[in-house]
Amino acid sequence: CETCSKEEAKYRCPRCMKYSCSLLCVKKHKLALSCNGVRDKTAFVSVNEFTDLNLLSDYRFLEDVGRTADAAARHCIVHSPATKRLLYCLRNKARGCNIELKTLPVGFTKRRENSTTFNSVENKFYWHLKLIFPHCHAEYTLKGVPDDKTLADILKPYIDPVESDPVVCQRLKIYTASPQSDVRILMKIENRNRNSVRYNELDASRSLLDNLKGKVIIEYPTLFVVLKTLKHDMVVLGQDGSEPAENSDSESSSLSSVEEGEIRDST
Repeated sequence: CETCSKEEAKYRCPRCMKYSCSLLCVKKHKLALSCNGVRDKTAFVSVNEFTDLNLLSDYRFLEDVGRTADAAARHCIVHSPATKRLLYCLRNKARGCNIELKTLPVGFTKRRENSTTFNSVENKFYWHLKLIFPHCHAEYTLKGVPDDKTLADILKPYIDPVESDPVVCQRLKIYTASPQSDVRILMKIENRNRNSVRYNELDASRSLLDNLKGKVIIEYPTLFVVLKTLKHDMVVLGQDGSEPAENSDSESSSLSSVEEGEIRDST
């Protein structure tokens, strides 16, 4: 047993392959390793280790994906007139603000979690917003963010040394310890090839609505908060939309794996 090291192992975790001797040790190893005990059907298997059992597992996984996708397509919400009217209203209102808002089919993660609404009385968007801090591998989701709120005010609870939450401040200490002039807010430009990812830099002193004008948004905005002094390979286009010169100090930053799966089918 890899948990107590006393008894002979009887069980093996399908997720992390740890050996356990009893139910108590199984629960202990799950708690210690944050393991859910469910086999990862998409885990990488090298060609040398690939067997008929892996092939059968992949085949069954694809069948499950097909059934789930078909069920989602037949779901009553997809064809609900109220849902269609709501999405049409959001896209139409966004178009009136010079924002190209695109929505995904039911079943996609971003479609399911999006909580963006439009208040007709106030004539204002309340956005679902995701903030990603790649240097700390942290991300936060905000709901009901008014479109007239400046980006600087949106970021205050996270990177302001005085107003930020102590727990958040500790996690994002590399941001709170840096001068505010070094903070850059970027948003990925949609509808580009995966090998040609580019970003727009946003103005922290302007409102969220002003920053989103003239841009394409898939479901809701995702903002990357980076530091000028730590930028590496995140290419930022100029104000005129042109590619930066090869030798210029282009705005960029490494994202590691936090951006992977940003738009992924929930299946």
